[in-house]
Amino acid sequence: MKQIIKTGLIVIAGLFLYALGVAFFVEPSGLITGGGTGLALFVHHMWGIKTSYAVFVINTVLFLVGWRVMGRRFAANTLLSTFCLPVEIHIAEIIASHYEPVDDIVLCTVFGGLLIGASLGIVIRTGASTGGMDIPPIVMNKFFGTSISGVMWICDIIILGVQAVFTDQSLVLYGIILVVIYTMTLDKTLILGKAKTQVKVVSKKSDEIRRAILQDVDRGVTVMYGRTGYLGKDTEICLSIVSTRELAKAEKLVHQIDPEAFIIVSRVSEVKGRGFTEQKKYL
Repeated sequence: MKQIIKTGLIVIAGLFLYALGVAFFVEPSGLITGGGTGLALFVHHMWGIKTSYAVFVINTVLFLVGWRVMGRRFAANTLLSTFCLPVEIHIAEIIASHYEPVDDIVLCTVFGGLLIGASLGIVIRTGASTGGMDIPPIVMNKFFGTSISGVMWICDIIILGVQAVFTDQSLVLYGIILVVIYTMTLDKTLILGKAKTQVKVVSKKSDEIRRAILQDVDRGVTVMYGRTGYLGKDTEICLSIVSTRELAKAEKLVHQIDPEAFIIVSRVSEVKGRGFTEQKKYL
């Protein structure tokens, strides 16, 4: 129960960032965006209906479709986002009405994209769905086997195209930049705190290096066997996953043991297992 409450609070906080991005930056500046919010902005410009109300109607209709087609479990995962987002957008609009709108389109594009992207990343990291336009691609996938991401992109392109009809050309271009920014921010948020560094060391003193990493860096080591390309000699390769802070220490240890060691360093987007997502266990 505690975990459910914690997840719910994180989702609510994440969605509020989304609401702030829309109310303070996207809506006042006339920017266009994708998803259900983009559709709501179209409704707002065409018929003057408040964005929060339009989001509520769109999300509710799509939620009912998803519930009908995908079942109760799917509905449970999208329930909170579906009904919290329009409420939070409404609250954010009230707050924004007490402040002067930002009149710099570049700032609106950047900060709107950052807030929306961070929001989506936070919500998705909890395992929840943002609801809205996430639902049609999932339904299409169930019936026709289409790619979820592909249909999502098509939906976004259509929504952006519809908004472009009543939007100034420069705002359309800024809207595309907004989508790019929030997509990149989303990706970064999803791996935030999860990214690690993979270190591979090829050395004649692999056993000493293995012990040093185990004892001094306190990280696990996997020894792989390979063969040199030029001389065709068998060799050992030490593989270890370390944090960014531990990388410098690991490299220093390796060079102290073998100044001629061949080191390969690469970023790893996510690591799961003992020592990372589970407690370390010393035998």
